[in-house]
Amino acid sequence: MIPPLSQTATWAEIQAQPALWEALAASPALAAAHDWLAARSPAEIWLCGAGSSAYLGEIAAAACPVAVQGARVRALATTDLVARPRAFLPAGAVVVQFGRSGDSAESVGLIEALDALAPMMPRLHVTPNPEGALARRPAPGPLHVLLLPEGAHDRGFAMTASFTTMLLAALALLSPEGARPLPALAGRLRDLLPLYAAQAEGMRTPERLVFLGTGPLAFAAREAALKVMELAAGAIPCLWDTPLGFRHGPKSVVRGATDIVLLRSPDPHAALYEADLAAELREQFPDSRVLSVGPGGEIDVPLPEGEGWGAALLVPFAQILAATLSHRLGLPVDDPFAGRGTLSRVVRGVRLHPVAP
Repeated sequence: MIPPLSQTATWAEIQAQPALWEALAASPALAAAHDWLAARSPAEIWLCGAGSSAYLGEIAAAACPVAVQGARVRALATTDLVARPRAFLPAGAVVVQFGRSGDSAESVGLIEALDALAPMMPRLHVTPNPEGALARRPAPGPLHVLLLPEGAHDRGFAMTASFTTMLLAALALLSPEGARPLPALAGRLRDLLPLYAAQAEGMRTPERLVFLGTGPLAFAAREAALKVMELAAGAIPCLWDTPLGFRHGPKSVVRGATDIVLLRSPDPHAALYEADLAAELREQFPDSRVLSVGPGGEIDVPLPEGEGWGAALLVPFAQILAATLSHRLGLPVDDPFAGRGTLSRVVRGVRLHPVAP
């Protein structure tokens, strides 16, 4: 029997995010990691991860293309690095690797590729799991491990608290504000969560969903689309794009009961294009429902100027929507692929191929 949504681990982890952000802000470990990164004086900082852990790097890199340390920031998925390590390594960069479990094949694969091709490249591992390879495996060169608050190690299938906590850790490491915005963001999310839950409960179950965003919020839209597809076990296909890019072909996905969620930017210029597209979609697709979330939207969420910080406030709406739809579809929210053996909480089935030095 499917338990009530409020009794699932996934729901508890979504609700726990404000407290985790406050714990992260107060963590001496975050300050120590910031100092360690600054001491490396890198020319480049690579933000690496797989799946959601890659998407948070894309948000942070788009929000902070140049870090407070003066380094150029680049998002590189471990899935790309592991597949073609010689296309990237060696390089004069600090590799910052994110991982919820820290034990995925790609996390280990990147460690092994670095050991073989660039053993002295400095590495910063960010993870909430003290037992994973990212936390425990030694390196031949400089290595620092940032362990996140324990509650960020989600037990549910989907990354929720781990995603936003790692995102905020990345932004705190890279941006001039450091961890200062985190307590205020936590307070705002605490107020938003019940509003998000009420909105999600009142929404229909669409045939398809589209998430759109500009700049860093484009990659927040990518994470939002993944959350719904994961927790709906593929029953609701999802697409993500930018408001301007959506017209260039991807808009063809809209038909029937396709609903569109627009993550609105705090940038007033970007917001003009977003408003234009929302009006166009409502006129062209009367069977679709267009929902704007962000400054001036149907769900009005004032955002800080830094769109990376704002992504942490908007993605939880998609988390709640995904969990709500999953439960409505009669799926086990904490493991929507139970009994299928096709997807698992920690990716399985990847065979690592050794990298010769």
